[in-house]
Amino acid sequence: MRVPLSWLREYVDLPAGTTGRDVAAKLIDAGLEVETVEQLGAGLKGPLVVGKVLTIEELEGFKKPIRFCTVDVGRANGTGEPQEIVCGARNFAVGDKVVVVLPGAVLPGDFAIASRKTYGKTSHGMICSGDELGMGDDGTHGIIVLPPEHEVGTDAIELLQLVDEVLHIDVTPDRGYCMSMRGIAREAATAFGLPLRDPALLDVPAPNSYGYLVKVDDPAGCDRFTARTVTGLDPEARSPIWLSRRLQKAGMRPISLAVDITNYVMLELGQPLHAYDRSRLDGPIGVRRAEQGEKFTTLDGVKRTLDAEDLVITDSTGPIGLAGVMGGANTEIADSVTDPETGAVTGTTDVVIEAAHFDPVSISRTARRLKLSSEASKRFERGVDPQAAAAAAQRTVDLLVLLAGGTAEAGVTEEAAPVAPRTVAMRADHPDRVAGMDYGRETVVRRLQEIGCDVYGQDELVVTVPSWRPDLAEPNDLAEEIIRLEGYGNLPSTLPQVPSGRGLTPRQVLHRRVGRALAGAGYVEALSYPFIGEQVFDQLQLPAHDAARQVVKLVNPLSDEEPALRTTLLPGLLGALRRNDSRGSHDLALFETGSVFRAGPEAGVAVRLPVDRRPTDEEIATLDAALPAQPRYAAVVLAGAREQAGWWGKGRPADWADAIQAARSLAVEAGADLVVRQGQYGPWHPGRCAELVVTLGGVETVIGHAGELHPRVVKTLGLPARTSAMELDLDRLQAAGGEAVTAPRISGFPVATQDVALIVDASVPAAAVEAALRKGAGELLESLRLFDVFTGEQVGEGKKSLAYALRFRAADRTLTAEESTAARDAAVALAAERTGAVLRGA
Repeated sequence: MRVPLSWLREYVDLPAGTTGRDVAAKLIDAGLEVETVEQLGAGLKGPLVVGKVLTIEELEGFKKPIRFCTVDVGRANGTGEPQEIVCGARNFAVGDKVVVVLPGAVLPGDFAIASRKTYGKTSHGMICSGDELGMGDDGTHGIIVLPPEHEVGTDAIELLQLVDEVLHIDVTPDRGYCMSMRGIAREAATAFGLPLRDPALLDVPAPNSYGYLVKVDDPAGCDRFTARTVTGLDPEARSPIWLSRRLQKAGMRPISLAVDITNYVMLELGQPLHAYDRSRLDGPIGVRRAEQGEKFTTLDGVKRTLDAEDLVITDSTGPIGLAGVMGGANTEIADSVTDPETGAVTGTTDVVIEAAHFDPVSISRTARRLKLSSEASKRFERGVDPQAAAAAAQRTVDLLVLLAGGTAEAGVTEEAAPVAPRTVAMRADHPDRVAGMDYGRETVVRRLQEIGCDVYGQDELVVTVPSWRPDLAEPNDLAEEIIRLEGYGNLPSTLPQVPSGRGLTPRQVLHRRVGRALAGAGYVEALSYPFIGEQVFDQLQLPAHDAARQVVKLVNPLSDEEPALRTTLLPGLLGALRRNDSRGSHDLALFETGSVFRAGPEAGVAVRLPVDRRPTDEEIATLDAALPAQPRYAAVVLAGAREQAGWWGKGRPADWADAIQAARSLAVEAGADLVVRQGQYGPWHPGRCAELVVTLGGVETVIGHAGELHPRVVKTLGLPARTSAMELDLDRLQAAGGEAVTAPRISGFPVATQDVALIVDASVPAAAVEAALRKGAGELLESLRLFDVFTGEQVGEGKKSLAYALRFRAADRTLTAEESTAARDAAVALAAERTGAVLRGA
């Protein structure tokens, strides 16, 4: 909402010297979001005057039409002689009144005006357009042509109201009343403690039976419809300068007098209006729901297909307007047209004014479905004062009579559904309890009355809410009004008393340790939005029955393409990797830790917790039970070089082993025993995928996967070749590791190393052989490492050789050769028993 300060002063007598920044500061303290204060005419310096075009000479021989004009500017040039000016515009003629800037003046943008020779003539100044004066577009895209009644030599800076301040206010959805000068003036009056001249306080005639016939078939969608008729309008009447300038300062383009008046009243009172050409109406006006698939052409010339939920305005021929959104092309106000032969001017002379109140939800749905946001729909979907319709219609009628020479017909139509005043019961000390400070009953009552409420009662207040505040529905809403008007800055700052000695929880400790470990390994943290589209599961090649496909969908998603909460971290991380790769960063290692969301068997309904006291444990438990499961995951993605080439070596690319090593490093941080074995799942390459296993409650549990992504997934998502990834469940990893990670004890005794090479079937996983060796070696085994895998004729077809390095050490003595050999033999024996391994060379 753009609010010109000069217009605001019509309704509130602001103190002398009050600037736009002063008003902005007061409104911000009252809870409004004032983004900027625009200084119109900043740096503008005259002389800038009204001139009359005396002669026009067309200059020939140039690529574009050029005119040499003489303009009467009175005594503004100091001589009284006509001013010679070169101009390229074509939308003015001899005798027209124009705006002339003379040498020595400075226009917005620090554009100094001086006499200069151009096109073979000397131009002493410039004939101005609206854009050159910072006025914005007036629809002509040319020179400003003024009404003939303005005298030559008049100061155009004052005439055109070029110097002003405009507040840009971002109106939140709950404060729809502030999308009008009336609403902003009310806030300013309250903030400065000044009286308000309410522009809606007009003498409005009572409804009668001889107004234009209106029939409302859907009172739930339209609970109030006011119609007024004005006849005998002058088709040649133009919007006066003051009206056009106020529209321009408020961000709207002047169109025609009748339309400009409806827009002006909408900005003034917040009530959208529409003017119909009465000669184009056929029969009574109706309000109904559209028929499914019904066609309708809006004012912008687009033919639209309507839905059965859309609310339409009709006459006997069908729809003539999309209620609360946009009017129809078949009944729009006609532009004035002059007959070249007779000179007669034709155009709209009789209009029917519509001022109605529509259901906000219905208007919002229609505007969003048709992608047709208008100034009217923005106001209706935020809430319009239903009691302002009659006043807005009367204000429109008055201006049409005053500015267009029309005659107001005596008929007044008002179709209104009975609506009882809205009341809210509240304890007088409720705002005190919410804010944590003592306002007192007198302050509470006074502030509520300032915003338009009627208040009755002593300790228990009954508050009648004003019609323009649909957002005030419960005691907490009223408490918020008291707090914001008394000043958020006056609220006491009280730090909560935190029990000492607790520190971070084990979950928080692991979260930090994981982040540090991955950052230390060269990974960069990437944070992504927790929203996904369900098509990503097909891109990741997840099975149809996969649990990850069971998503929690949002009622009001930020994007229709991503309406669900994520069940995996990979889409966000892979998207970040793809973006960085496309921008020239090809060697990438990214990680993310965060929650994923698992849908339960039944959707829970969350309870509304109180704000005036601490919720009970039962209430918090009920709220938690309604939430979806939110396990914490960790994931990494890699592409490009893992080690850079240089004088120290050739470097190497990132591969599946790096992804697995990332999982192992997290297991070390959690103090968990992680088993890595061959697996096959969704986005990973079937031959280069490892499943990550821990033991929980004596049962082996898969908590994640790591490896190289499938080539089809890489191609579908546009990723670099051989991209690798790892994802695991951090909560389960922590559960498998216990509460604390203990440092290993270092023995002072020497280590005994034994190497073994075992031949097994090619189908036997190395992890199974390793598990058997660990079990058979017993307590003396310190570490075990696979350092070679060999296949070939020497080991036989369908066989492979696995070479392991076993390190043995005792905590209390030096091992003998016999002890280490016995432990090695026991390990080999158990491997032979479990996997059929044969000692190579035996």
